[in-house]
Amino acid sequence: QVQLVESGGGLVQAGGSLRLSCAASGRIFSTVFMGWYRQAPGKQRELVAYITSAGSTNYADSAKGRFTISRDNAKNTVYLQMNSLKPEDTAVYYCNQGGNYWGKGTLVTVSS
Repeated sequence: QVQLVESGGGLVQAGGSLRLSCAASGRIFSTVFMGWYRQAPGKQRELVAYITSAGSTNYADSAKGRFTISRDNAKNTVYLQMNSLKPEDTAVYYCNQGGNYWGKGTLVTVSS
């Protein structure tokens, strides 16, 4: 059973930065794509960014130029570096592995 544990969320002022981490259990981490999603209050969950096993990345338009996804296969961990945060980035951020497994999420709150 895969377990994903997110951390790094918190309260930050607009323009600030946060780095989210997602630690994954299991042996297949390096062979699957990893994604970060978010869900704001009253809205549907949406993709923020994903990274393939080969390291290719893709971002939602809202994240391009501000967020960077990366992975450390030796640590079974995926990161999301978020810069120039905006109040509209406020959401619970979830880690996803291979489209199948989800973490419980970490809350990011950006104050204006």
